[in-house]
Amino acid sequence: MKIAKQNMRCFSKLVDRLLSILLLLCGLVVFWTISQVTAFVSFRIPSDSMEPALLPGDNILVNKWIMGGRIFDIWDASEKKDVKIFRLSGLGKVKRNDILVFNFPYSGRWDSLGLNLKTYYVKRCVAVPGDTFEIRNAHYKVYGYKGTLGCVASQDRLQQILSAGEERNWGIVMRAYPNDSLVNWTIKEFGPFYIPTKGKSVKMNTINRILYKNAIEWEQKKKLVQQGDVFLLNDSVIQEYQFKEDYYFVAGDKVMNSKDSRYWGLLPEKFIVGKATLIWKSVDLNIDEIRWNRVFKRIE
Repeated sequence: MKIAKQNMRCFSKLVDRLLSILLLLCGLVVFWTISQVTAFVSFRIPSDSMEPALLPGDNILVNKWIMGGRIFDIWDASEKKDVKIFRLSGLGKVKRNDILVFNFPYSGRWDSLGLNLKTYYVKRCVAVPGDTFEIRNAHYKVYGYKGTLGCVASQDRLQQILSAGEERNWGIVMRAYPNDSLVNWTIKEFGPFYIPTKGKSVKMNTINRILYKNAIEWEQKKKLVQQGDVFLLNDSVIQEYQFKEDYYFVAGDKVMNSKDSRYWGLLPEKFIVGKATLIWKSVDLNIDEIRWNRVFKRIE
């Protein structure tokens, strides 16, 4: 009987320990899940479009606290269905020159904005909601802002390439958003382009229909069409449009090799994951070795 009781006590202790370990593991999983949604997430840089700030093989931490984490139906998003995206309260806001990680805003068609859950981009914000952005001689400008935007050295280099007529040698695509003959913008001469902010309105005319059609149709889930001088949102005639969301304009630091807003247009705020803040690990992909000089480097 004593042996049986001792065995029972040992078994009970073992069960208690296993339950404690299981609860600890469950707690860690819950903590990891909550932190992924609300705090930080890690991404690996695959390309050179953000050189010199970020290199291929950099692993970065993305801060979600600034804008607030997003909550949406991940299963519907994975099936490319329209999803409602809710954002938790943030501790700040995106500023010009912040580096952002976001879902690519086209999930299949170039004429239709949508959450692309499988494709993430990292680019630098060069215009925020309410800005009027333009590119003059390959250099970025925002009306009323005197600071620099993006990687100026790379913009200088692009200007030199274009001035020498060598864009074909570099494989540079000149034609820019919105890829329409009535708005003949290029990556050398672009805009002025008003970046919509929530609650502000634009008048409906042919040019604004071309510039903001994708955003308006994404917000309203309705078709915007023009019949002569009349603009219809489904069957409703509109003379102006008030935006329901905030938008951003983003660009890669290596401007000769970056598919960014210059080519595809506006980035909806709800597609932004967060701000890239720290390189926590960096691997030289050519020799598969750690770049120790980049480990724990702050991203600027």
